[in-house]
Amino acid sequence: MRPSATDRPPLPKRRPRGQAVLGAALIAAPLLLALLGPWFAGEPGPRGVSFTLGDGPWPGTDFMGREVWRQVLLGGRSVVVTAVVATALAYLIALPIGLAAALTHRPRVEEALMRPWDVLLAIPSLLLLLIVATLLSPGPAGLALIVALINVPDALRVIRATAADAASRPAVEAMRMQGESWWRMAVGYVGRSITRVLAADAGVRLTGALYLVATAAFLGVGISPDAADWAVMVDRNRTGLFIQPWAVVIPALLIVALTTGTNLLCDASLARRAVRKGGT
Repeated sequence: MRPSATDRPPLPKRRPRGQAVLGAALIAAPLLLALLGPWFAGEPGPRGVSFTLGDGPWPGTDFMGREVWRQVLLGGRSVVVTAVVATALAYLIALPIGLAAALTHRPRVEEALMRPWDVLLAIPSLLLLLIVATLLSPGPAGLALIVALINVPDALRVIRATAADAASRPAVEAMRMQGESWWRMAVGYVGRSITRVLAADAGVRLTGALYLVATAAFLGVGISPDAADWAVMVDRNRTGLFIQPWAVVIPALLIVALTTGTNLLCDASLARRAVRKGGT
């Protein structure tokens, strides 16, 4: 017997909205600074004394005597753009391979598609980052490609496992019997069936990309050691943390807010879809 509307448990309507508001609030400042900051940074002033606090414009100067606030305005674009581009590239590579592996009925084809990427899982991401960066000496574009390739194996396994469940449904078999094109089956049906999982995975993948981009900046890979970059600011100014804390705290908080807010927005989006599905 189907339960009536009064017998159903109350749906969590407020929690997704609260998560969305909190997530949007957290990512608003980092994104605005990354997108609009360089327009308001102005011309560089004369360099002063390193690690000053309170002398001149707040919040003082960094390890090279530059204004911290100007470096904050300039430093977000490289981190955010590189991480977003790397995440998009990872899905552009992983999605067609994962869908092809899930829809094929030939084990050898699936092995050929999946196993080369599985080898990368045995190599720690930081070690792989250092090895490839040493061989290629990349700039920001090369760094985005390296980070994308590091994220492909994990994204590929998630896509393949989720798509395999959707590909085994009777609807896909019916589409095969009717002679539907591979594109219609893979993208039109299976791809649409895994959008919720992809949305959840995107937040994790972007967080991982931000972590790798920031780590690369700490190590001086792909980014100049004195570049205006939030991750570089955290690394280069940590020696003067107790003298000039703002040069480390401000960029670190912006990176944390961006990653946390992204995950909250993804969770809220999934929760809203679950509420709508449960209410129908």
